[in-house]
Amino acid sequence: MLHLSLADPLRRDLDRAVYTVDRMRGLWGDVADDALQRADRVPALRALAGRTEPAAVLARLFVLGDGVAAADVAAALPTTGAAAAVEGGLLAAGDDGLLRGAIDLRPYSVVDALGVTAWWIASDLGELATGQALRTDHVLGIGGASATLSGLMLPDRARRVLDLGTGCGIQALHASRFADQVVATDISERALDFGRFNAALNGVDTIEFRLGSLYEPVAGERFDRIVSNPPFVITPRRGGVPEYEYRDGGMVGDALVAAVVAGAAEHLEPGGVAQLLGNWEYRDGVDGLNRAAAWAQDARLEFWMIERERIDPARYAETWIRDGGTKPGGPEWEPLVGAWLDDFAERGVDEIGFGYVLLRRPAEGAPTHQPLQRAERIPEALGENPAGLGPHLSAVLAAHDALAALGPDGVDDHAFRVAPDVTEQRSHWPGEESPSALVLRQGGGFGRSLQVSPAVSAAVGASDGELALGVLAGAIAQLLEQDERAVLIEIRAETIELIHCGLVVP
Repeated sequence: MLHLSLADPLRRDLDRAVYTVDRMRGLWGDVADDALQRADRVPALRALAGRTEPAAVLARLFVLGDGVAAADVAAALPTTGAAAAVEGGLLAAGDDGLLRGAIDLRPYSVVDALGVTAWWIASDLGELATGQALRTDHVLGIGGASATLSGLMLPDRARRVLDLGTGCGIQALHASRFADQVVATDISERALDFGRFNAALNGVDTIEFRLGSLYEPVAGERFDRIVSNPPFVITPRRGGVPEYEYRDGGMVGDALVAAVVAGAAEHLEPGGVAQLLGNWEYRDGVDGLNRAAAWAQDARLEFWMIERERIDPARYAETWIRDGGTKPGGPEWEPLVGAWLDDFAERGVDEIGFGYVLLRRPAEGAPTHQPLQRAERIPEALGENPAGLGPHLSAVLAAHDALAALGPDGVDDHAFRVAPDVTEQRSHWPGEESPSALVLRQGGGFGRSLQVSPAVSAAVGASDGELALGVLAGAIAQLLEQDERAVLIEIRAETIELIHCGLVVP
């Protein structure tokens, strides 16, 4: 496998070549870059054909799977050396005398709540470079799911973080930015090899890698944070259906996600938070999101679950069969689709939900009258926030706790303020002076749009942290010539909901 001794010389060569996201996009252009997102490498290959500057050579080798002359490789990797790169598992020699990448190695940059960071991430070559179906022990690089989870991570400082099912180590690297120590586990030794190499390549020495399934490698230990992009894909457990370590957890249906949720309870410190992605099944008309919420309730964990999408069994099967490299029209396609549909039919599965899960072990001495228990559906929930949703989730958790601390009798005497990203939209029927609809829009977070009454709109507009909610309600009731108690009840209930959505802040 990869030789860790190559990490330092390779880092120097990548630095020297300016092997960055922006440089690569500049080399092959926007059209080719867009084509690569669609798994089409031809425009990029044509753009880099014959180019021998180090960044172009590295991109041809490690992203496009192109063959490159040994002399050009030696010039691009002067510190590492071409021979050492072959011996160390970075490159492979072809029968045509050319060298090709034995791994995928590409630059990665991200903007999060802590600022801008850039790494190089090694993983197995994908279909785009090899032209073949994936091996069952394939180690995935940075995909859409891993990018989603990293954007959801709370940015708050943590002492110890567990990355459960680390894969190539990308979540562990993200966690290392806010954690004193990260423990990264995986059932795949191959994945751990890539994780160790990526940590060394990027100069991160606060991650400990351990082999084992789920929570076995950390038995008896607790963490301030757990993050996991678990192998949650629901795959038939029958002959002829390939199972991929990076996505298939070896359990029937959605049992693996349920096991990750249940196990979090004994591995979180009081007040600790777990964040993961997952699938849940809708069985015989039983709501899948409610089933997932029940997993957390049974584990006595607080929860915030967000279902992003829900699809039928046929589309689910097609998505993941394609993910493994099998194309429609081939001899394996229809038997595989049939196996997936049979598996779902045996359990009475009508639909499959996908979404985000946030769990929290109640802190010692925390109020018990208002636990965090939310299950909601927000399509395309990650939105366009360039720094991800992590800061928003953290702020809403803090607001929930502040509200719980006030207690049911303290809300009316507390002053609130409207969040700075909130705007109001008013709609009028032609010729009418009073608005027919008032909508509060959230610029950040989940980008929520909530229709409110004139009384609530007035209360939000006047919420500048100076006047208590009860005082505002009394003044608005007089202005609107409405019953003061009825207005207070309405404004109180809506303000609490707006706080839970991040539009109003205690």
